[in-house]
Amino acid sequence: MTITPIFAALLALVFVLLSIRTVKARRRSKISLGDGGDNALQMAVRAHGNFIEYVPITLLLMTFLEMRTVSIYVLIALGSLLFVGRCCHAIGFSGANMNFRFRAIGMVLTFIALIVASLWLLYTYLI
Repeated sequence: MTITPIFAALLALVFVLLSIRTVKARRRSKISLGDGGDNALQMAVRAHGNFIEYVPITLLLMTFLEMRTVSIYVLIALGSLLFVGRCCHAIGFSGANMNFRFRAIGMVLTFIALIVASLWLLYTYLI
C-alpha cells in the first residue's frame, strides 16, 4: 500500500482551503494583484504561499522514500508531521491577529518532516 498519495490528497484539500481564504480576502479588500498593504490579505497570501513553498518538496522526498521501500511507519510519521505542521501554520495565520505560537509549531513540524525525509533518503543511498 502506498502512503504518500493519501497525504498528498489530504494536503491538497488544505491547499484548496487556503486558496479559498485568499480569494475571499482579495474580494473583501478588492485587490486582485499584490496585497495593497491590507493586513488580512497579506496573512492569507503568506499562509498560501508558505504552504506551496514547503509541501511539494516534502511530498517529493516522501515519494522517493516510498520508492526506496522505507517502512510504512516512517512515511506515516513524516506525512503526519507535515500535515499537522501545515494545519498549525495555517491556523496561526487565521483570524484578525496572527497566532505566533501556532505558526512556530507549524514551521518546526514542517522542518522536522523535511529534514528527516532528506537525511533518511540520503542515508538509503549512502549505505
